[in-house]
Amino acid sequence: MQQPNFWFQKNSILSHLLLPLAGIWLLGSTIRKRFYTRKSVEKPVISVGNVNIGGTGKTPLTITLIQKLREKGHNPHIISRGYGGKLQGPIQVNTEQHSVRDVGDEALLLSTFSPTWVARDRYIGAVSAVNEGASIVILDDGHQNLTLEPTFSIIVVDAMRGFGNKRVIPSGPLRETLSQALARVDLVVAVGTEIWVERLQNHFGKDYDLPIIPAQLTLLESGLSLDNQNVVAFAGIGDPSRFRTTLDELGANVIRYVPLNDHEIPTESFLLRLEREARKSNALLLTTEKDAVRLNPGWKKKVLTVPVRLELSNWDIFDGYFPEKIEGYQNS
Repeated sequence: MQQPNFWFQKNSILSHLLLPLAGIWLLGSTIRKRFYTRKSVEKPVISVGNVNIGGTGKTPLTITLIQKLREKGHNPHIISRGYGGKLQGPIQVNTEQHSVRDVGDEALLLSTFSPTWVARDRYIGAVSAVNEGASIVILDDGHQNLTLEPTFSIIVVDAMRGFGNKRVIPSGPLRETLSQALARVDLVVAVGTEIWVERLQNHFGKDYDLPIIPAQLTLLESGLSLDNQNVVAFAGIGDPSRFRTTLDELGANVIRYVPLNDHEIPTESFLLRLEREARKSNALLLTTEKDAVRLNPGWKKKVLTVPVRLELSNWDIFDGYFPEKIEGYQNS
């Protein structure tokens, strides 16, 4: 979604006017929590989530964690809500049988990296994953889930935007109050340049004593160079401005960039217009990995995917906290 500018302004009149609605949101969230009890499974669960609404880098972090956990000898399975899909689950995603309309784009993308389960009830999904051999469960977008108890909880934050005005939607960008959210956090991954991460650490560290790992999105080595390359691009992710920033950082000459709604499936006419514009400008037609899974096979051949990965600058922090948290599971 396109996030309004006043969410990131200190003294916005509009933000003040929306505070009563934010109070209603919080009340509804509090009432909803009373109807659920989080339950644990036999294997450790890593929750990857955020406090802000929209995209902060959860999916790239999940992919990075899969690789890290496999190096440690784990067999990770992912549990997704399957947002945008019609299947309730629990069901293991099969790219040959399921479409984005069945399981959603995120689950379809993640299933190409590790066994992925769609389950509206994440606890039942985790039980299914453990029964099928998961040694560890990654709970995608799980910080606000109400059914599965995480063993280790990570939130991802955009270092430049931080937590905005620190107010709850619609008055601000937060899904819940910062104090509520951070009380359940073990580790913070801050995505952005060194300068922005340092600013976030300086400001953030005054109020909350949590370890922060700096991270950056980098282009996966695939032979694709965007330096001085004309591009026409589109993205329908949580924060589509992030993809535009990534293209700029990679040196691309962006002729046109079209932000779509999160999870939006591009229409045929839309893609044809962009294709004509790309040809006219001698430009590459680009999108994100998550957007690419929504395209039909014909367009997947025409639209280039920009594969990015989240690189953490210091795994020592993760390695220092994680084993201690899962110690009770080591012999299970």
